[in-house]
Amino acid sequence: MPAEIHSPGMDTDDLRRLREVGSEARIGAGQILIERGQRGAGLFVILEGTVVVEAPEGTRDIGPGALVGERALLSADGKRTARVRATSDLHVLVVDRIQFDRLCADDASFAERVGEAAKPPP
Repeated sequence: MPAEIHSPGMDTDDLRRLREVGSEARIGAGQILIERGQRGAGLFVILEGTVVVEAPEGTRDIGPGALVGERALLSADGKRTARVRATSDLHVLVVDRIQFDRLCADDASFAERVGEAAKPPP
């Protein structure tokens, strides 16, 4: 049974769309998901496990329901702004750039909702 996606700021349809175009993967603890400065090839939705995000504005730990990698997909230069490393074994949903761009083309406000959902809590 697939893990549920719960992400604040995104509605049930958004999450369904991500699941339809994405693929689930397992990533071992200690593996690097995203390296700062690289071109963004897609985003990850954390289904199970935790990651540490090392960004210019600080370091934070995040877990299930969080999105990572969306900034590069939403930015003009397409570059990764943070390093993301698995701090435990992960179960993730991977959505590549082409699929993400299609979702944005189909729904003009989708990118905005993804950006909101990915913001850290206050």
